Amino acid sequence: MALETVTTDALGPRIRSLREAMDLSLRDLAERSGVSAPMLSQVERGETSPTLHVGERIAAGLELRLSQLLRLDEDGAVAIVRRSERRKGPAGRGGHRYEILTPPLPGQRAELSRHTLAPGAVTGGPGDPPIHEPGSRETALVGSGTVVLVCDGQHHELHEGDCVTFDADLPHHFENPGDHEAVLLAVLSAGLRRS
Repeated sequence: MALETVTTDALGPRIRSLREAMDLSLRDLAERSGVSAPMLSQVERGETSPTLHVGERIAAGLELRLSQLLRLDEDGAVAIVRRSERRKGPAGRGGHRYEILTPPLPGQRAELSRHTLAPGAVTGGPGDPPIHEPGSRETALVGSGTVVLVCDGQHHELHEGDCVTFDADLPHHFENPGDHEAVLLAVLSAGLRRS
């Protein structure tokens, strides 16, 4: 009896893309998944379709479930979050509010959030997200007002239109030193190496 195989034209390029996004060589993924590098190379090039068992091992090496690797958990290529559907975080200390603007899709490697800081407010209080996993990067764009990013003990003043990118696995928070509300958009990218 032949083992059932996973067939999809997009699987090979998806595996290659995910592997490269995690900064893994074929040999690295082979070690993590227990699937040989030559077999992985053939799958990535579309020369062979893996069995379900091999597909599960490849997914595990990429820190995904097989359904995530195959995108079975997703409804399609486009996901829209309407304004009324945003996931709101609990109110932080001193007037920090935030909303997650991206959908909670499995295997998603980046998240967009909108933060509103009242005068004197600081992020990083009770109810705020924790420091992020190793290798995470954050990019923030100040939409209005002035904020100060305190990252690893250094202060960086940012004004409307300024954009900053930093290592989000370092201790950090934003402060609003002004007399007016400040708004910023933040994109959090998952760590490239999550071993």
